[in-house]
Amino acid sequence: MKSQEMIYLDYAATTPVDARVLEAMAAFPAERYGNPSSMHQLGQEAEAAVEEARDSLARILGCRPSEIVFTSGGSESDNLALRGAALYEREARGARHLLISPVEHPAVLRTAEQLRDHFGFQLELLPVDPFGRVDPQEVSRRLRADTALVSVMYANNEIGTLEPIAEIGKICRSRGIPFHSDAVQAASQLPLDVAALNVDLLSLGAHKFYGPKGVGALYLREGISLLPTQTGGGQESGRRAGTHNVPLIVGMARALEITAAECEDHNRRFQELRDNLLETVPAAVPEARITGHPAARLPNHASFIFRGIKGNHLLTHLDLAGIACSSGSACKTGDPSPSEVLLALGVEPDWALGSLRVTVGRGTLPAHIQRLEEVLPRICERLRSLEAR
Repeated sequence: MKSQEMIYLDYAATTPVDARVLEAMAAFPAERYGNPSSMHQLGQEAEAAVEEARDSLARILGCRPSEIVFTSGGSESDNLALRGAALYEREARGARHLLISPVEHPAVLRTAEQLRDHFGFQLELLPVDPFGRVDPQEVSRRLRADTALVSVMYANNEIGTLEPIAEIGKICRSRGIPFHSDAVQAASQLPLDVAALNVDLLSLGAHKFYGPKGVGALYLREGISLLPTQTGGGQESGRRAGTHNVPLIVGMARALEITAAECEDHNRRFQELRDNLLETVPAAVPEARITGHPAARLPNHASFIFRGIKGNHLLTHLDLAGIACSSGSACKTGDPSPSEVLLALGVEPDWALGSLRVTVGRGTLPAHIQRLEEVLPRICERLRSLEAR
């Protein structure tokens, strides 16, 4: 089946680039190609475009432009936040304790594990409830004088659950502990006012909100320091070396401007489509459960588990039916082992293998949801009969 005929329901994995974003980027590769570090006119034009983009992001986040660090994407932003802040805090005050939620994106968890395994940090995983939520009081109880960093994501990419990060951030702020939140999945739909969220570091990735791939940003609150993990030139005030990718940075800023202006209207429609799925799928498919919080979840996100079905087999059959979805995280698809996130929630392995994530977006129509609701029960029934042979 040709890609243009596919029903795309995997907007949590990535989003198509908005035409208005492409238009904003178009002039830079061919006409305004200067290096922002160069002193001549072409370089200064490129630098001005980068700084205009920085100003735009700062307005949306409610911060100073100097608190925005451009990166190559959400994963680098997470890496820079954790590794950079942890190493700085260890050097500055001997802090070696990391407090992380167990349902984080691999860009956070694997970085925290590397800090434990190779840099001598102590990694403590916070407990979560059956919906994947962290209790702020658990954070308060587990903070130590030598805690270098706390990291809890804004919204979970696999199960859609929203975390109480404003409460967690308030607790960390009162104890003088840096608090990071991965907002990569949240940025397309949730407010990003960093003062209201009480975050010290916040990670973004443009391709999740209809911007280009390969560019992201890290909010770094004034007064919070980090040790650069990519060294070289003095770009980004010495916090992240490397020649700026001007077209992508311009595209990211335009994408976030559009998202901030339009997300309220989009979210209303997303939630209607999502709620339809959350109601109909468990009713139509035997031994199906919703994963994630029933109410405190991303407006566009529906996720399920099916007992006795392998998620990758389910995705293959949906793909053959012309529907593109994910099994949990797009970063995990292809791995037959149970999701770490679902296991952290206490889901039994025979259920955890059968996960399905359906995420809607600007291009989703009610007819697309109806089509999924038509084919999914038949596919599940067929897969179970094959497994029983």
